[in-house]
Amino acid sequence: MTLAFVGSCSSLALSADEAAFMRSSQPWGLILFKRNVAAPEQVLRLTESFRDLVGRADAPVFVDQEGGRVQRMGPPHWPAYPAAAVYDRLAGDPATKASLIRLATRLIAADLAAVGISVDCLPVLDVPVQGAHGVIGERAYADDPATVGLFGRNAAEGLLAGAVLPVIKHAPGHGRARVDSHVELPTVDCARQLLETTDFVPFRMLRDMPIAMTAHVVYTAIDAQAPATTSKIVVEDIIRGHIGFEGLLISDDLSMQALAGGLRERAVAAFAAGLDVVLHCNGSLSEAEAVASAAPELAGAAQTRAEAALARIARQAEPIDLVEGRAKLAAALALAA
Repeated sequence: MTLAFVGSCSSLALSADEAAFMRSSQPWGLILFKRNVAAPEQVLRLTESFRDLVGRADAPVFVDQEGGRVQRMGPPHWPAYPAAAVYDRLAGDPATKASLIRLATRLIAADLAAVGISVDCLPVLDVPVQGAHGVIGERAYADDPATVGLFGRNAAEGLLAGAVLPVIKHAPGHGRARVDSHVELPTVDCARQLLETTDFVPFRMLRDMPIAMTAHVVYTAIDAQAPATTSKIVVEDIIRGHIGFEGLLISDDLSMQALAGGLRERAVAAFAAGLDVVLHCNGSLSEAEAVASAAPELAGAAQTRAEAALARIARQAEPIDLVEGRAKLAAALALAA
């Protein structure tokens, strides 16, 4: 029985206690952070050991490999990729910039697939506004919704071409948040009509993607009582309704301080809101056990969505000349330096 959560671990390899927990709780997936990454051989051993423990060769392994300051795998073993905002500052028309983004994420996919990582929490589809907190900042592709959607589409397609699943985030939009949801709960007070013509637009443009991640943000015009992650109104009316997303819906990290209550309470609230899978990231085993205690079996519609997502990568990656591709990207970025 697979439970509807994605877990984490505390170091470069699963401890005996973590391994026992993974074997007994059977999480759907695992997410890696810098604390879990040292070298390619080590990351591959970690991803293989997780899949061996849960007994599923296709068990998804996630990472946040955006580029810029959110890059879990970097030099000396992996290239340093630019932040999303860099591409919009390059010379050329939007289509040229978009093609470079697709190239960059195709290269990222090659890096990830080589070490057994099958899901990248990318692209960021948030549309930043003046006065917003810098937690999104350079992680956003642009401040124009249509451009964010265009660039995000190419980022997602580059990953898919490399047999890595993209995750559109943070639905239905984190760009207006004036505080960091890692440390407190953001509240967005603008009208729904404005949100529908700005923040929600990139998510509608990419509603066909396999996985979306929710935002720990309150939108008072929609639900003044709960952030998107734990709001049945936002999930049903906005993400599933207005945006039209039909894929697998996962939470942002439940250990972030924007959410109230204990970890079990947070998980219960997220599932009650209609999320398919929850994410726990900080490596605390006791917290993971609390999340697992609230996680249902991955079944029904959630299981169907999860299987449909994994089916998007059940094929061989499109061929690419990695040397040529890296040289092309580096040359384009050098012109803007």
